[in-house]
Amino acid sequence: MKIVTVIGARPQFIKAAVVTRAIQAVNIEGGHLPGKENIEEITVHTGQHYDYTMDRIFFQELGLRDPGYHLGIGSASHGEQTGRMLQGVEEVLLREGPDVVVVYGDTNTTLAGALAACKLHVPVAHVEAGLRSYNRGMPEEINRVIVDHVSSFLFCPTENAVKNLRREGITDGDVAVIHVGDVMYDSAIHNVEIAKEKSGILRELGLLAKDRPPSPMDYALVTLHRAENTDDPQRLRNIFKALDEAGQGMVVIFPLHPRTKKTKEAFGIKEKGKSLRLIGPVSYFDMLLLEKHANVILTDSGGVQKEAFWFGVPCITLREETEWVETVEGGWNRLVGADTHKIIEAVHEALGPQQSPSTGKKEGIYGDGRAGERVVAVLRGRLSGNSR
Repeated sequence: MKIVTVIGARPQFIKAAVVTRAIQAVNIEGGHLPGKENIEEITVHTGQHYDYTMDRIFFQELGLRDPGYHLGIGSASHGEQTGRMLQGVEEVLLREGPDVVVVYGDTNTTLAGALAACKLHVPVAHVEAGLRSYNRGMPEEINRVIVDHVSSFLFCPTENAVKNLRREGITDGDVAVIHVGDVMYDSAIHNVEIAKEKSGILRELGLLAKDRPPSPMDYALVTLHRAENTDDPQRLRNIFKALDEAGQGMVVIFPLHPRTKKTKEAFGIKEKGKSLRLIGPVSYFDMLLLEKHANVILTDSGGVQKEAFWFGVPCITLREETEWVETVEGGWNRLVGADTHKIIEAVHEALGPQQSPSTGKKEGIYGDGRAGERVVAVLRGRLSGNSR
């Protein structure tokens, strides 16, 4: 069986590594020699993320092979970027003739990979299917809806995702709708132990108290990258104002996404509080450790919301809605948008005395850490008759 995996953005590298690891396990178990694998996986990197700290370091940490194809698309408007990706992926698919194309998440890379495949009548497998924010103003929402409706395999991370698809008339009949669990949960539980050994980020940032052995100091962690926040000057100013005021003397660590850095400078926004520390993007291992030991996390990232949930860290989401409703229903995540007062209030509440809600790990909401294995098992079972 030949699989073409289409990736291009930082979260997709993390998700794809889980499925790649499961593919490699199948090939090793079957005793197949390199180059004669039972499952051949060819990776196409669109180049949507291309900075070393957003791209190459993830391949190195996660043990991913170099992509078979690197399209080098880079940044552009949605239309230009997606169009160039579509053309590049189509050329690869015509050359390789895969049995299935696997795409992840909700980026322009996801959309381009899915459209190129379905127009060539190649089955599409969407990992992380069925998510909905019900905000059509988000480019990611448009991408995920379209991809779900052209896919043959919809691998859902939660039961809520399955229900979302059912409401849109997509059921396990003509297409395969399967609740496999969340591949990012697989990744988090697999890699956090490795991160403890390999990451020195807490020491590098001076976040270790001088105990014997040293223990992490109190700090908040911030991530911000979605266009609805970064490209709106008023929302971005509101968020920075809240961060300046909300720290309560506690250091606030803010790894700046390239887009956030660019628009912050363009809008002339300057941090005022001494507690706010802006740093460059961090590696996956560094991010896992920063999340695990934070007192509170503020983010507009779906992946970070879940990782906060799994690590038992209170999360404040800088959006009005979330695809990961389980984190809100569990009492672990609070939606505040870009309202300065709401952000400050939520930080104060998160840092106050409270009882810890149960986490996703305990409840099994996001699976049992074997989602990647299930994805590969389903593809093998359904597509084995088509393999070369």
